[in-house]
Amino acid sequence: MKFKPNQTRTYDGEGFKRRAACLCFKNEQEDEVLLVSSSRHPDQWIVPGGGMEPEEEPCGAAVREVYEEAGVKGKLGRLLGIFEHNQDRKHRTYVYILIVTETLEDWEDSVNIGRKRKWFKVDEAIRVLQSHKPVHAEYLRRLTHTCNPTCNPVCSPTNGNAPGSQVMDNSAPHYVCSTQGSDLVSR
Repeated sequence: MKFKPNQTRTYDGEGFKRRAACLCFKNEQEDEVLLVSSSRHPDQWIVPGGGMEPEEEPCGAAVREVYEEAGVKGKLGRLLGIFEHNQDRKHRTYVYILIVTETLEDWEDSVNIGRKRKWFKVDEAIRVLQSHKPVHAEYLRRLTHTCNPTCNPVCSPTNGNAPGSQVMDNSAPHYVCSTQGSDLVSR
């Protein structure tokens, strides 16, 4: 079981736990995605992501989480969407696209909790995620509803915490995706 003694859960003004994640792709074709083993159920696969730290920007949290959980670095791309999970826990997760440029041999969660990672074709990943983490499968389904990989990045790939590190295109739509419904809500 994963345990971080200094972890502080952060919540937004509506009581949602603030989370961030990345769909990590092998290349810009976005046809192979990296999944990691669940810390609670090591025989099941999930999208790497987790809670945001206080004062942390969503894009910085997403990059940090994939580094810790999947042991990869890469080029941060567009914000795929903001997903709300309301059934058992109130989570609001910012999901970004990341093109992997570096894969570490050993990384924090592989050493500490024996976490594994594996590349999947997108359709196979959706099937694998559907039974255990349907909200994660929904991230991949949304790929077809977003702009193509040539879009401008939505965030600086450094650490995302410095003032002015977030670069947003105000003409681009921002979406909140509820996992209880199937509609994208423009914000």
